[in-house]
Parts: sequence; structure tokens; C-alpha cells
Amino acid sequence: MEKEVADENRLPYDSVWSLITLNVNSDLAAVGFLAAITPALAQAGISVNVVSAYYHDHLFVPEGKAKEALKILQKLSNQK
Repeated sequence: MEKEVADENRLPYDSVWSLITLNVNSDLAAVGFLAAITPALAQAGISVNVVSAYYHDHLFVPEGKAKEALKILQKLSNQK
């Protein structure tokens, strides 16, 4: 739910998270894909909640850390 919708409806929340969708067609049975990503985010102090879908993985990161997380992911992408 978007923050604005929660605010308009006076719904309480504890934190705001940003959604990053990884545009990589990943198999649900793939091993190691997220294991390559999450340590880099953890090392930068960025917590992440992952939702793996049929074709893409979705990362939820704290709103204030989204730009930093994107930079890290782009750097990892350039290493491949």
C-alpha cells in the first residue's frame, strides 16, 4: 500500500519501504541468486525483505536506503 493511501485513511504504520524489482528472469528453483545480492546489502547496513515471484524477485528496502541499494545492485550487475 502506498504511504499516501495509508495517510488518507488514517491507517497506522511503523515504517515505509521502497520496492525494487529485479528485472532478471529467475527460476523459482534457482540456487544462489539472492545469496549473491543480500550480503552486499547487509554489508551496507541495508535490511531487505524479499518476495520471489514466478519471473522476478522483489526487494523491499527501507525508504531512506533505496537509492543506496540501487547503486549497490547496479555495481553488482556490472561485475557479471
